[in-house]
Amino acid sequence: MAHFDDIYEIAADNYGLVTYAEAKEAGITGGELDRWTSSGRLVRKGRGVYQLARREPTPYDLYAEATALVGPDSVIWGDSVLAMLELAYENPPVVYVSSPRRVRKTLPSWVKLTYGTVANRQIYEGIHCQALPEAIRVCKGHVLPERLLSAIHEAAVRGLITNAEAKMLKEDVHERSQETQQ
Repeated sequence: MAHFDDIYEIAADNYGLVTYAEAKEAGITGGELDRWTSSGRLVRKGRGVYQLARREPTPYDLYAEATALVGPDSVIWGDSVLAMLELAYENPPVVYVSSPRRVRKTLPSWVKLTYGTVANRQIYEGIHCQALPEAIRVCKGHVLPERLLSAIHEAAVRGLITNAEAKMLKEDVHERSQETQQ
């Protein structure tokens, strides 16, 4: 029972998720994880990722699960940052995740992987993400300018970006929309 308490402590601060690596670090064996999965205390979400079976779901579960499935150093990327923060009326059917290293395991179809190092990272709601200004810049060209401007305004009001960042981003969006009109 004490080991399951350790799992609970790890998962409680991570949207009910625990990875095999975290469990191993806490002294929990793969056999114990299998036993708790068989008994219904844990749900296997993917290779090396488990979630507490009894927990209150949140709007951020999908994003936390996506980064856990992709692995260490992964971040929510681009449109998905806007969707997670409920900005710009973005609701993509997939969650975009960026990873600096190759991922060889099979991921669910709702996780779309991009490769590369994300220099500017931020933690929103406890989830590692591409910093919002960079995510907005990545979305230029495939998200309507009006939606991006709305996202910039809302992000500034909510304190997710500074007024100086908001001003620069608005200028970037206006420049891009003028380029497309020509």
